[in-house]
Amino acid sequence: MLPQRAKKAITDNPKKLADLIDLANLPSKLREFVGQSQISRLGCFMRVWSYIKTNNLQDANNKNVVNCDEKLRSILLGKHQIELAELPKLIKLHFPKQQK
Repeated sequence: MLPQRAKKAITDNPKKLADLIDLANLPSKLREFVGQSQISRLGCFMRVWSYIKTNNLQDANNKNVVNCDEKLRSILLGKHQIELAELPKLIKLHFPKQQK
């Protein structure tokens, strides 16, 4: 069940949802990280988030910061630390722009 705010966002702008769930061909670095040649942007974000949680990469003092290991750095522009708010933007850079 979706929260009311999410339902409103989907009904107001279905194209935005389509951009999140449409499959896209991945570049080689992201393909190696995810282990698939095609995935949606939302699916990719979920895989990266799962990797962060599984490998305990969140900073112990500030849970809004992720300490990147070598594998994660390869897809996040080589940054050693990122804020969680940056994660969707950095993942979005790997996906081709949709034609209007």
